[in-house]
Amino acid sequence: MIWNCLLVVSVLGSLPFSSAVAADLVPRQPNDTMVEPTRSHPTSQAHTPFTGTPSTTGVLTASSIGSGISSSGPAAGATNYPSDGQLHNAQPAAYVPAGGVGTNGSEPVYNAKSDFDYESLALALYQEWIELDLFQDGLNRFSDSDFAAAGLTSDDRDLIAFMAQQEAGHATMLSNILGAEAPQQCSYIYPYNNVREFVDFCQKLTRFGESGVYGFIAHLDSREAATLLTQSITTEARQQMIFRQFEGLFPMPVWFELMSCKPDAADWQNFPALSILNQPNPFTGSNGTSGNISMNGTSGRNQTTGPGVNSLRIPKKAQGISNSSCGVLASSSQLASLSFPGRQVALKWETPGKAVGPNNSYVTSTQASSPKYVVWVSQLNITYTPLRVLSSNSTLGYTSQPDLQTYQGDPAINGTMFIAITDDDPFLTPFNFSLINPHVVAGPALYQAG
Repeated sequence: MIWNCLLVVSVLGSLPFSSAVAADLVPRQPNDTMVEPTRSHPTSQAHTPFTGTPSTTGVLTASSIGSGISSSGPAAGATNYPSDGQLHNAQPAAYVPAGGVGTNGSEPVYNAKSDFDYESLALALYQEWIELDLFQDGLNRFSDSDFAAAGLTSDDRDLIAFMAQQEAGHATMLSNILGAEAPQQCSYIYPYNNVREFVDFCQKLTRFGESGVYGFIAHLDSREAATLLTQSITTEARQQMIFRQFEGLFPMPVWFELMSCKPDAADWQNFPALSILNQPNPFTGSNGTSGNISMNGTSGRNQTTGPGVNSLRIPKKAQGISNSSCGVLASSSQLASLSFPGRQVALKWETPGKAVGPNNSYVTSTQASSPKYVVWVSQLNITYTPLRVLSSNSTLGYTSQPDLQTYQGDPAINGTMFIAITDDDPFLTPFNFSLINPHVVAGPALYQAG
């Protein structure tokens, strides 16, 4: 499963593929000097809501649909290997241990090998497209002086422009793997109004792309495609670190990068949206409240009370304001956390049935029953906290940030976290996290923990 994380509003007219698309899905010989063109894309486009009639409704379905996937014990033989540091099988060649996938000398073919592959790679391509447009939009919308006012230099703008070039390469690579029916770029609307909000949105969107691909990449049937996708997504992880530094946030506050999920059905389910009403703000440094939360059930806006309100302030340099010629903060160990264990997190969620996606052609849905828990997807852990719903028919509630560590000294709730509302708390791990799908009431939302 990949949660619906793209702000896709409408599909543009057909864009021409490069001549390389689907033309050669096997590696070229080393002496082949042909240069592949990148897939064409607009450098500027309108960013307005879709107002037309949906072209389609609903997700793709196969000729038959099973009753679901249930959790079971380990696969047969999963624990047979003795893992004692010795070799247990004949070596296929000198200095080569037995085993591995795609190690038998067959020529690799970089294509989709299953429906799972195609739909996963297509969603990754949508992510590359939105990032390409996003980086270009921020550079087009805001001037050099706007960036300077946020503490960012012309060199920083050049770095964002280079990131856009990276995304053009990523989109071309995935398009070539998928072939002629690869998704086109869409048009988008964004929630930012200034450079700081643009940088924060980039930091959060790149986290969605990075974590989503990490979640499904190990499940691809095409190990060849997974190899290339690994090369692109590790670049995207570096982009996310750079945008964190532009905000004055510590670039990598986790020991393990977050894997949000993996796909588990053709053309992914769109869950109702979940909003965090008191999201920690990396620019003001506000961590919300350490006291109680009261929420207005009519407007959905939250009010915070208690001694912790607005008590945390990020230093001026860490806010992205340069106090030297060196630009914004590169890294610092002096930053306070943006949130803390026990912090009450105010939530609001939508009900199913809303038209979303390209041309409003998908409808949000859920198979879950009443909301009871909030799931926190954190590094190596998946954990739950009780959800306090304000009333029986309310879509407002709150939970408390959990206090847990996977390894001593490493708080699991850190960085940018994914949370969702569920009706149950099944035991899951990052590798089989898609089994949570039937239990998701709304989400995910990205929680800015630190």
